Amino acid sequence: MTPVVLIAAVAANGGIGRDNRLLWRLKSDMAQFRAATAGKPLVMGRKTFESFGGKPLPKRLNIVASRRRGLSLPGAVVTGSLDEALALAHAEALRSGAEEIAVLGGAEIYAQAIPRADRLLITHVDAGPQSDAFFPAIDPALWAGETIAEHPVGPGDDHAFRVVAYRRTSGGTPHGAGPGGDTSPR
Repeated sequence: MTPVVLIAAVAANGGIGRDNRLLWRLKSDMAQFRAATAGKPLVMGRKTFESFGGKPLPKRLNIVASRRRGLSLPGAVVTGSLDEALALAHAEALRSGAEEIAVLGGAEIYAQAIPRADRLLITHVDAGPQSDAFFPAIDPALWAGETIAEHPVGPGDDHAFRVVAYRRTSGGTPHGAGPGGDTSPR
């Protein structure tokens, strides 16, 4: 199977959103996000797709997993489950030569996908705003993180942040590991 990477911006309290919106603006992180998702099939939930303004992210296959029967979203392929979305993303990765499948959220999709993930690319945001959507706990027994970038508050940024790439440890294998652990930045 094609490796799966979960990509998220996560607050110090584990929050990723409130009222179906991002909690901050991080212009400095957008180039990293574009590079991390370039040429990869994207898997997300309906609310995440809608948070992008209801428009697909360009030059990437946007696959939406939704329980809503008959849902049609222009520019996206809608599936009935995460399993269907990942199977379609895998087929697209084989067809296009993509090396990974990128999962973009939201909270329910992340919770279902983290046991299947090979890698996490997490932007840890130095903030703890009120949230109603959270990233699953990152269990240090299953994930080893390496900081790949540190960003002080820059023009167009609401907060400082750092980007951490997590890889499964030898004790954790995709397709069966549970989420557990804590989401505090490391």
